[in-house]
Amino acid sequence: MASNPPSKCCVVGFRHEGEPTGSMTKVADKWDAYIAKPSDSQKKSGKALLFLPDIIGIWQNSKLMADQLAAQGYLTLVLDIFNGDPLPLNRTDDFDFMAWMTKGSTGNNPHTKEAVDPIVQAAIKALKEQYGATKIGALGYCFGAKSLVRHMSTTAPFTGIDVGFIAHPSFVDEKELAAINGPLSIAAAETDSIFPAEKRHKSEEILKEKGLPYQINLYSQVVHGFAMRADLTKKQEKFAREQAFAQAVSWFDEYLE
Repeated sequence: MASNPPSKCCVVGFRHEGEPTGSMTKVADKWDAYIAKPSDSQKKSGKALLFLPDIIGIWQNSKLMADQLAAQGYLTLVLDIFNGDPLPLNRTDDFDFMAWMTKGSTGNNPHTKEAVDPIVQAAIKALKEQYGATKIGALGYCFGAKSLVRHMSTTAPFTGIDVGFIAHPSFVDEKELAAINGPLSIAAAETDSIFPAEKRHKSEEILKEKGLPYQINLYSQVVHGFAMRADLTKKQEKFAREQAFAQAVSWFDEYLE
């Protein structure tokens, strides 16, 4: 595995201040999504971003980040890959993550790849057919990174994402990473039991072997989740979060052509 399964650190963090300016919508008349649209003067025609969130799902921080991406000219769709069953921020210590992943909170709403893949594929279809995207970039945070990597391949139906950015990824298999067919940028935390040094180095080996453009940036003095749930009152965390965002935007500006 190129990164370890999720754990408690995947729900720990801070809520950011601001007022989201996008709107809620539906994908395939079934799954929730948040859409942030750029102004006509800033819009990058034919380009769109699919935002695959951490296990907090569509919430304050992911909405604000989507708005920031729209301000850079990218129509951005934040997708509820959990079928209405995300986890709250700072969940209690005794929570069983693996039971939630395999069965969901109700026991009949799993969050396995078999359950999540159709949601992602429906969103890619919507971006193309409903929003006119001819090139799709994607951002994957923690849990969302796996779905992103899975849909950067050339094997149908796991296609449609042309360029990817992932931050503190979890649950990504080595074979999935080896199957990508486009540029991939990774933002990693210095302290991260889910994507530790040995997993970063293995990912680097895989990406180097692929021969495609890749980037792995390591941010010091931060932990898993920093790119989405950083404590913005702490200078180093705020800086790392802002730099990871800039990393994503510059990656799409360069490669989403």
